[in-house]
Amino acid sequence: MSQNNQVIQTVLDNTFNTFARVLTNQKPDLKSQEIGVVKFIGQGIARVAGLPAVKSEEVVQFRGNGMGMVFNLDPDEVGIILLDKSEHLKAGCEVRRTGRVLDVPVGKTLLGRVVDPLGRPLDDRGSVRVSQRRAAEREAPGIMDRAPVTVPLQTGLKVVDALIPIGRGQRELILGDRASGKSAIALDTIINQKDKDVLCVYCAIGQRSSSVAKLIADLQKYGAMDYSLIVVAAGEEPPGLQFIAPYAATAMAEYFMEQGRDVLIIYDDLTAHARAYRELSLLLRRPPGREAFPGDIFYIHSRLLERSTHLNAEKGGGSLTALPMIDTEAQHISAYIPTNLISITDGQIYLSPTLFQKGVIPAVDVGKSVSRVGGKTQLPAYRAVAGDLRLSYSQFEELEVFSRFGTRLDEATRKTLERGRRVREVLKQNQYEPMPVAEQIAVLLAVTSGVFDDLAIENIAAAEKAVAKAVTEQLPQVCKSIQSGEKLNEADFTAIANAAKNAIVDINRKFESKSQPV
Repeated sequence: MSQNNQVIQTVLDNTFNTFARVLTNQKPDLKSQEIGVVKFIGQGIARVAGLPAVKSEEVVQFRGNGMGMVFNLDPDEVGIILLDKSEHLKAGCEVRRTGRVLDVPVGKTLLGRVVDPLGRPLDDRGSVRVSQRRAAEREAPGIMDRAPVTVPLQTGLKVVDALIPIGRGQRELILGDRASGKSAIALDTIINQKDKDVLCVYCAIGQRSSSVAKLIADLQKYGAMDYSLIVVAAGEEPPGLQFIAPYAATAMAEYFMEQGRDVLIIYDDLTAHARAYRELSLLLRRPPGREAFPGDIFYIHSRLLERSTHLNAEKGGGSLTALPMIDTEAQHISAYIPTNLISITDGQIYLSPTLFQKGVIPAVDVGKSVSRVGGKTQLPAYRAVAGDLRLSYSQFEELEVFSRFGTRLDEATRKTLERGRRVREVLKQNQYEPMPVAEQIAVLLAVTSGVFDDLAIENIAAAEKAVAKAVTEQLPQVCKSIQSGEKLNEADFTAIANAAKNAIVDINRKFESKSQPV
């Protein structure tokens, strides 16, 4: 028994000597840490004293792990925008530096998820596991890192793909009054990217939670969530979280672009973003300018949208296509924020509430819409079929206004008006029904070549479906050529026109049999 006690004592002595040597060689390393004190808490902002070395856009931590971002660096205090709820904060609370700028998680595991701008999950599917984080604010790619925009991004909407084409890497503004169909165009564009190897990021800024929930449900219904990421800063969230939302979403999208993927990002909408920035700036006592917006309101959007581009082959060849949205008031597209965005982007799609009320959906005003990349991104078949369609359609709209004065019209003018009305009817499209390229070409060729001229306006929709079905079933090789970007020859156009005419003959027979009395 005494021998066991001796062994235990020896082990204890050796352990003690080991710890003694470690402690003897250990030198204390003291680190200073800045701890600030909250002087004022406002609606979404805080003013803090005691952080003399803090840097601009650095993340700070409040009591309860609440986050904030340094916005103002004043001589005696620091202005901070809050990224979390602030009900539990009050003057005198401690604020600690983190030593890092605002960053967000990135990676493939984000696909199919709904997250907030800080990467925290909102979809009750557990935490998001990622291995990388990136700064939300990053420099845009340099000029020499960019490549021309030449590959089309098909929206599935005839009026857009034929008249206002969008390319991968382009920035196309969507603007219009409230409830004119802007989000519907974005949603249809996302749904149309199925099986096209394009990833989609939807950034909701200041939207109602019910509206975002409906959009997510629609994406799930049509199988689009598998290749989509939803970033949400709802209207009830702090304005600071709404302000950083588009930058965070862009950083998440840039990860995929730099992997060589094609990405579509939708900002819905930048009006709410500008208002959140105005609110924060006024609360932090920054000097107001026009319409009370701060002087750098142009810069916050330009540095965001310049990050969307088509990278050259040396950088991986990926692309980031941006579809920002802006609300107009009473169709006033020359207001401050809309004109800023129009000057930054590569074109705009204007949605008219007047057309919307007349039942023209999507309510795209072709005369006020433009794509500054244009035909370079269009498939050759579009240029052959719809090359002059935009000009002739605009002329029809002017002629239609003139004809309302009740003057007598000659036969040529009357035919032009009848053709134009059928073109407008063909350009109408129901939501959630994006149309494949080959079917669009067939329908547009039919209407521009006069196949629909003898049909009544109310029968155009049925005839359109019949033509699309006939061409798909009877000319699969031609459809494949259109989709692959090949130029169609005269024989191909003739075959499409003949298939369309035969389909119209069948449709006419059906309508005639229905109209005959029993």
